[in-house]
Amino acid sequence: MGLLPRFARSEDSLRYKFQSWQEDAGRIRVDSHYALIEKELARETKLRLVGLIDAITGATPTGQPAPAGSVNVPVSQLRDRRKAWSADLSRQFTRSNFAASYSQSRESDYISNAWAINTVTDFNQKNTSLLVGYAHADDDVTARFLPAPRKKRNDDLIVGVTQLLNPKASLTFNLTRGTADGYLSDPYKIIQKNTEIVPGFFLPLTFAENRPEERGKWIVFAGTALSFPQLHGTLDANYRFFRDDWGTQSDTVSFEWYQSVGERFIVRPLVRLYRQSAADFYRLTLDGSSIVPGSPASGRTPFYSADYRLSELETVTLGMKAVWTVIPGSLTVDAAYERYTMRGRDRVTLDSAYPNADVITVGFHFAW
Repeated sequence: MGLLPRFARSEDSLRYKFQSWQEDAGRIRVDSHYALIEKELARETKLRLVGLIDAITGATPTGQPAPAGSVNVPVSQLRDRRKAWSADLSRQFTRSNFAASYSQSRESDYISNAWAINTVTDFNQKNTSLLVGYAHADDDVTARFLPAPRKKRNDDLIVGVTQLLNPKASLTFNLTRGTADGYLSDPYKIIQKNTEIVPGFFLPLTFAENRPEERGKWIVFAGTALSFPQLHGTLDANYRFFRDDWGTQSDTVSFEWYQSVGERFIVRPLVRLYRQSAADFYRLTLDGSSIVPGSPASGRTPFYSADYRLSELETVTLGMKAVWTVIPGSLTVDAAYERYTMRGRDRVTLDSAYPNADVITVGFHFAW
């Protein structure tokens, strides 16, 4: 964005962020520490190193329905720590920028290794940019509930165009095709079914959810940046459409306004609206169905999940961010607050399944 602090004359920089995600009613809390170092190796070559540590605690719905007479869905406690890092090497050529990256993420029950390549090529006197990128991830799911570690693989291809309309306006359009295969279920989510133990005697037994072992998705992104010099502000507006072959479709609309306040301050209000349809195999329980669940998940039909994240839902995010340029061209600090709310739209899933959260972020950027 044209209103954000620039460090064009600086070769190296350090960025640090702390973010706290806190859901209401003692649900999930995630405290994240993030650091990024950029180093100019040569005039046209840059190295980026990123490190991330997440501390995750709290409670999350299991997938079971609420007990009779209650409106509160059962939850299970969890505690984990994630450590992740990535390295990105980029090289600027006459008309193109080429970047290659590798990343790794480790949790007690999940290991992910990924790599990506991206190119951005300028045309039309640098008024048009073409983005082409590919990313691949190999994951190992090692939850203790599984009889053996399970594999998961993701591949994503993105093609996009950014067009500068004039010095005050630009348009961006991206298309992403993604596929995933392997173990795509959540090992901690269960589903309940009243099961006949002996003739005439039923018990509410629980079983591991079972999602397909393949998933394809399409993502369409369109965005615009509009500068209003007379107001000393810039508008970022974008729309994202998502559809997969699990039956889920979603729409996201986001608006950000960057407002200069004097020479050294920027404030940025944010509004983001999200709405999705339910996966074809989402259901509260297996009661009344002919499905005979297996254990563990097989990835083959029939499919079933009571994970509220696959239900028909919508979210609203409202936020405010402030950026202060302490030393022009060298040091900035920032702080942001967001309020995140989620609610179901199927009139079946209980409200207690959906979280609301406060998100606080603080950080600094130092360049030299």
